[in-house]
Amino acid sequence: MSVLAQKNILVGVSGGIAAYKIPLLIRLLVKLDCNVKVVMTPSSKEFVTPLTLSTLSKNDVYSEFSSKKNGNPKWNNHVELSEWADIFIIAPATSNTISSMANAKCDNILLACYLSSSCPVFIAPAMDLEMYRNSLNQENIKKLVKNRTNVLPVGKGLLASGLEGEGRMLEPEEIIEHIEIKLKELLPLNNLNFLITAGPTHEKIDPVRFIGNSSSGKMGYYLAKAAISLGANVKLILGPTNLSMDLFNIDTYRVFDSDQMFEEIMIHFKSSDVVICSAAVSDFKPVEFKNSKIKKDEGLDSIKLKHTKDIIKELGKIKMNQYLIGFALETENHIDNAILKLKSKNLDAIIVNKIGDFNPISNDFNQIDFINSNLEITPFEKKHKKDVSIDIMEIIYKNVKKIKNK
Repeated sequence: MSVLAQKNILVGVSGGIAAYKIPLLIRLLVKLDCNVKVVMTPSSKEFVTPLTLSTLSKNDVYSEFSSKKNGNPKWNNHVELSEWADIFIIAPATSNTISSMANAKCDNILLACYLSSSCPVFIAPAMDLEMYRNSLNQENIKKLVKNRTNVLPVGKGLLASGLEGEGRMLEPEEIIEHIEIKLKELLPLNNLNFLITAGPTHEKIDPVRFIGNSSSGKMGYYLAKAAISLGANVKLILGPTNLSMDLFNIDTYRVFDSDQMFEEIMIHFKSSDVVICSAAVSDFKPVEFKNSKIKKDEGLDSIKLKHTKDIIKELGKIKMNQYLIGFALETENHIDNAILKLKSKNLDAIIVNKIGDFNPISNDFNQIDFINSNLEITPFEKKHKKDVSIDIMEIIYKNVKKIKNK
């Protein structure tokens, strides 16, 4: 999931030939699940039509301080637009617009929105080679940077004048990439490597039967999504599940049984900063695997079982700088049993839930207690697992400095 997902993006378009790229920029933002509104300078309408941008953004486009609706004048409130925006992208940013921004000139709605903005502003300059190099333009760009406006680099290539060199606006994909990188730098889990396990394991009896549980993988999935949204790099090791998941930007490794899960974890464990073992790994597996399907008329008096590998205990033995978090599902004495597990397996924290009024293992909801290595207990109310994952990440990123300095 992109860090831009579900953000309110205000796109400002000024009057340059590079405005022809803005429809693609808007389409890409919408595809990333952004809410997009557009403001235009009057001259930009010579290069791209408001109708095109309105159709693509699915919102009205604003190019004047007032407009007519049903024949009546309507004020387009630039303050409301500025307050609505989480991010303001001005592209193309022409020499004239940059000069007006740097000197607080306000003669169109785009400039009024800029001067009223408190959200991060990104501008994508677009002009000819010598114009871009002009010392006055460079001075204006320095003013904007000093005023905490994020000025994106310019591209190199063929320019509208026929010259070739610096000055062209970045391509829409490049604009988004630069903004995502900048926003990720500001996020609390930026560049921390998360390894998360989720879902059940299925231990085979014969080619068509297995021992398993009803874990859906929802808790681990929401943890992965929450970590991504806070800037982390996430690897998700996922047991067999039919859950429909948006795994965009999440490196996902699918496994079937506990042995496969252990092998996959060991590949990625050393390079991880935070490891969350939320998978419901089977505790037992058949001693013998039948190569052919057991026939009903043959009968089956019993299945001999043996313990599976205690994955999290093995990780506790070898962990160095990793922050290792386990899960415990208990039917009684849940705090005492969880603390015993935390100590015996050398965990940094354990998340405990209990089977009581509802069974959280396949439910959309969960109720947890977070216990750290100092045995401090943080209880939470029953919530949707998406919200539970946010609670967990908040506790983790309070320890970010400690994790980064380990």
